[in-house]
Amino acid sequence: MPSDSSIATVAGAIRAEAAGRPAGGRLPSTREFVRRLGVSPVTVSRALAILVSEGTVITRPGEGSFVAGRPARGDRPADDFGWQAGRRPDAWQRPPVAGLDGLRAWFARSTGGQVDAADVIVTPGAQGALTAAFRALLPAGSVLLVESPTYPGALAVAAAAGIRTVPVPVDGDGIRPDDLARAFAATGARAVYCQPTFQNPTGVVLSAERRPRVLAAAAAAGAFVVEDDYGRWLAHERPAPLPLITEDHDGRVVHVTSLTKPASPSLRVGALIARGPVAERLRAVRVVDDFFVSRPLQETALELVSSPAWPRHVANLARALTARRAALAQALRQYIPQITIPVLPRGGACLWVRLPGRLADDQLASRAGRHGTVISPGRNFYPAEPPGSFARLSFAAAARPEDLYEGVRRLALALPAA
Repeated sequence: MPSDSSIATVAGAIRAEAAGRPAGGRLPSTREFVRRLGVSPVTVSRALAILVSEGTVITRPGEGSFVAGRPARGDRPADDFGWQAGRRPDAWQRPPVAGLDGLRAWFARSTGGQVDAADVIVTPGAQGALTAAFRALLPAGSVLLVESPTYPGALAVAAAAGIRTVPVPVDGDGIRPDDLARAFAATGARAVYCQPTFQNPTGVVLSAERRPRVLAAAAAAGAFVVEDDYGRWLAHERPAPLPLITEDHDGRVVHVTSLTKPASPSLRVGALIARGPVAERLRAVRVVDDFFVSRPLQETALELVSSPAWPRHVANLARALTARRAALAQALRQYIPQITIPVLPRGGACLWVRLPGRLADDQLASRAGRHGTVISPGRNFYPAEPPGSFARLSFAAAARPEDLYEGVRRLALALPAA
């Protein structure tokens, strides 16, 4: 495999070549760069991947490489097959343990802060990243503070590692900093797991006023913040706020992100971002788990996020999620007005609803299944006794608004008679 320094040198030479050409201008072929620079085709390919990920170059299968820029209408076919990564000559070779350089660079830039590619570890989705983070930060038998309610997958990871979870309440502005500080003091916990953006399941966003207070509470306890940023690409009307790690100046935040939700359930590619000694612990855990993430999968992800299709896809996804959220909320108001929506989320893929009276969430879920619709009982999202009866209703997979109306109509049939 070529060294990182040789790839960087070739990337610099191609970058300089691109700087002297107009947007959309064709670059010399890979063969020509091989001849000029005296390197292998693999080195040129990896250098081009870095330049594609940073937005300097675009590649078109069968045509070549071009200086990035907005092409004139009609210059590019409507379909974009640039994600087909198996065409690279080194696509099936062993990747760097921490991940492909270009993909790590893209994840670093996508946080919007001063994160460096060297801080990024590519993981097999967010679940693998959470597993590594919890194991690296906390020994078995220790305490992890978690939002209440929270993502059940995180509770499962903690339980499997022998870690005890202690709840901290969430309201309309996110996790409560004063309650968090008290929980740190009472338990001696050395980490808190939270989802500051479009929290799963409630959909709330940690307010700007609370963000520094959460970091301050963790700092006072000498603790880490595991930030699960699963929803960054699931914003509705406007972009998501910057991740909490962008406000972290002492390596306190361990950032988890993934492409699975916005791209495809089978694109199991995510990232851990950490700085300081903890980053080395995370790398050691990841190597023990599975050495590295499949290179073809990483290549596919890199081609996707660095192509012109990615921003178009994210914009289309935002419009689709906004429409589905509105349809589900309207259907609930029409068919089951006794079910309330505490917060209408600005992002994410579900509604968190309060069920009426003493209606048991697990019993309703069972009855709803018999009527052909699926809901998630709220009790599964609480690390301790839930304060009421809730349910999570997902709108992500609905192809049409009519499907959501039909699902709610069937849910109404599952309600017990008054």
